Amino acid sequence: MIYSDARQVVEQAELLEQRYLGRGPSRRLLAVSTQHYSFVVDAFARMVKASQAAEYAFSLRETRTWDIIEDVRTLRSELGVLYRNEFNANVINKFIREAGLAFTPLFLASPHIFIARTNPLAGRQSVTLSDLEDLPRLTFDQGVNNSFYLAEEILSTRSSKQDIRVSDRATIFNLMIGLDGYTISTGIVSDDLDPSIVAVPLDVDERIEIGWIGHTSVPLTTQAQRFVAEMRDVVSGFGVDLLT
Repeated sequence: MIYSDARQVVEQAELLEQRYLGRGPSRRLLAVSTQHYSFVVDAFARMVKASQAAEYAFSLRETRTWDIIEDVRTLRSELGVLYRNEFNANVINKFIREAGLAFTPLFLASPHIFIARTNPLAGRQSVTLSDLEDLPRLTFDQGVNNSFYLAEEILSTRSSKQDIRVSDRATIFNLMIGLDGYTISTGIVSDDLDPSIVAVPLDVDERIEIGWIGHTSVPLTTQAQRFVAEMRDVVSGFGVDLLT
């Protein structure tokens, strides 16, 4: 634990030197905190490969919404990836602003459900909320900061007869397969990373805006810029509306 904490302090100090003293990195550095999106993992892997650095210290942390904001505020991570929509935008924007951060939109997506390929709904062109009434709803646990506005899924105030909260993507995918459960997300799922899961459009009048957060008026490092570019490249083939 002491070694891990000390390493984090050193990496934060190096990041600050790069930003404010204009020093070149002794090794490639980037830390990212994110909600549970496979496209972020895909983009992160591409960024690491493209860096071709002899030395690097990269970190990718899939975590809770509140912790993403805190990680970026405290420079544990250089940037964070999360979503907002009409329901949660005012609250999310307030938390981001109070943390001295800014939200930069990446893309707009239509809601989909993620389900196992073996699920009876997997072959449908689209599904409605009534189609989901008898299926277990799978959501990501937000810990003590479990406000509806911090939920990782839209329609968080909607009741469900069967609710299961999980903490990681591996568990949620296994429960999709084992229990025919579903979760609601962007519809972007990598076949290479998640071959047993499919996305089916959800017929609701909603849009999901995905973006990244970083410190206000502080430019991203070269490595972070590369990561953002990789995210845009990954999602460009999924029919979403790229922003900015």
